[in-house]
Amino acid sequence: MQIIKGIAVSPGIAIGRAATLGDDPRRISRRVVGETQVKQELTRLEEAIRSSIDELASVHHRARHEMGDEAAKIFLFHVGMLKDKSLVTPMRAMIEKERVVAEYAVGQVLGQMADRLRATPDSVFQTKVNDIDDLATRLLGQLLGKAEDRLAKLGAESVLLARDLTPSQAAGFDRSKVIGFATDLGGRTSHTAIVARALGIPAVVGCKSLTSQATDGASMILDGDRGLIILNPDEERLEEYRQYIKQREIFQLSLGELRDLPAVTLDGTRIELVGNIEFAEEAKHVLEMGGEGVGLYRTEFLYLTSKTEPSEEDHYRSYVRCVELMKGKPLTIRTMDLGADKYTQERAEIPERNPFLGCRSIRYCLKNLPMFKRQLRALLRASAKGPIKVMFPLITSTGEFRQGKYLINDMMEELDEEGLKFDRNLKVGMMVEVPSAALMADTFAREVDFFSIGTNDLVQYTLAVDRTNEAIAGMYNPAHPAVIRLIRDVVRAARRHDTPISCCGESAGDPEYALLLIGLGLRTLSMSSGSIPQLKRLIRSVNVKQCEQIARQALSFDSETQVSSYLRDRARKIVPELFDGRSAD
Repeated sequence: MQIIKGIAVSPGIAIGRAATLGDDPRRISRRVVGETQVKQELTRLEEAIRSSIDELASVHHRARHEMGDEAAKIFLFHVGMLKDKSLVTPMRAMIEKERVVAEYAVGQVLGQMADRLRATPDSVFQTKVNDIDDLATRLLGQLLGKAEDRLAKLGAESVLLARDLTPSQAAGFDRSKVIGFATDLGGRTSHTAIVARALGIPAVVGCKSLTSQATDGASMILDGDRGLIILNPDEERLEEYRQYIKQREIFQLSLGELRDLPAVTLDGTRIELVGNIEFAEEAKHVLEMGGEGVGLYRTEFLYLTSKTEPSEEDHYRSYVRCVELMKGKPLTIRTMDLGADKYTQERAEIPERNPFLGCRSIRYCLKNLPMFKRQLRALLRASAKGPIKVMFPLITSTGEFRQGKYLINDMMEELDEEGLKFDRNLKVGMMVEVPSAALMADTFAREVDFFSIGTNDLVQYTLAVDRTNEAIAGMYNPAHPAVIRLIRDVVRAARRHDTPISCCGESAGDPEYALLLIGLGLRTLSMSSGSIPQLKRLIRSVNVKQCEQIARQALSFDSETQVSSYLRDRARKIVPELFDGRSAD
């Protein structure tokens, strides 16, 4: 038995047989043709490109119905790449100058491009590798006439293993056969991870040497909840996970009974549970899970799934669609959190040495006003269709927030002049995700309409730990006493000024951490939609006094290890069915 740790990107458990993909499709033998055949090879290349574009149009059409418009834009992005002369011209040049077959030119050009991106330390470049590989696979399939795709030959209950998977491959899985997948490469923001979550396929990425250690057809367990791959599990471990799946199924059925019930503690305190979403279509899933609204709509995914910058109308359509799906429920939309590993670095002439401390989020928006104004205009226009709140990310000073508010007021004047409707009483708040904002919470509370604590970045910036760096991943811990104390102080400041406050980081959906947050005074928690039923069960099983006692005890510890162990123990005693049957590894 062998346990491999990766990155959990799509929840769920899969027990099945490993199915490893074959060799890299770019490994095509060099074959030279006669001078008179060069034109023929160029024609083959053009036909392969046209056929691939037609194929992608069909994939896009199907994906729109299964995943929604925004996630499906990934495939429009691929069409754009195939139409890009800067991509195709090197292939044509290689065919003409070296007189090689078209498939060799495709393999070499795209293979070299992917290798360059893969070799860069910045994860934003690395997440584009699977897009390049997708095009290579598709073009070579057209050129070589390989109808026998490895994916088409998979048996039932296959757990797919690959060095990397492309978005098209993930979207095209036969769901009756593929029950999960794992890759050596990849990250949480890769397009393939986005597709996996949209389709509800359990997935673990970033497993490093998984494919070199796994044997095709071997028994395995994929734990998409914890990011674990267990190769050749013994009978004891298999039985453990089988029991966990059974308990999980029973527990999920019981959670379904809570859907229309409020998240109220045993002593009558109402806790508002709302969802975090990346795409507008996910909003309906929040409601299906019993959520009361959306606490965080991450709008940067409009950029990450498109080759071109979204227009004002692109923004507007997405926001209006989300408003429609929410059916009058509150919707908080975060303005673009672009930068660092997300968007800006791949477009910069000289990438920043330390982008997480560079021009990202609100800083980037304030330096790119035309882009920012397009989004603000769209947000304001959408506010006429339903309840919307706007939230600025990574605010570090009052000046940044005031500039953002000034721009909103400026856009209101523009819309007034154009006779366009909007919510004149639009609520504008901020993320609290850096120590400076937390320490100045009293000052900010006098100006903002609401706070939302973003624990992901707050932990990162408080502890000086890059949450994407595998070498120091163990140091990234939201249970660190410094982080807890900052959250406590922000909540106290919000209460003093009657400023609404929520928490929208991943920790908010963690049953262990949620007890602490409630004890610290938070009454609104925003999380992935799949976490809402579990949190509702937890909340309806505890009283506020218990949570306050938990918070006091946690604040008395001087190490994150003590805090984590204590929170884990308390959560398991209160709602053991949330944890029973799960592997402790």
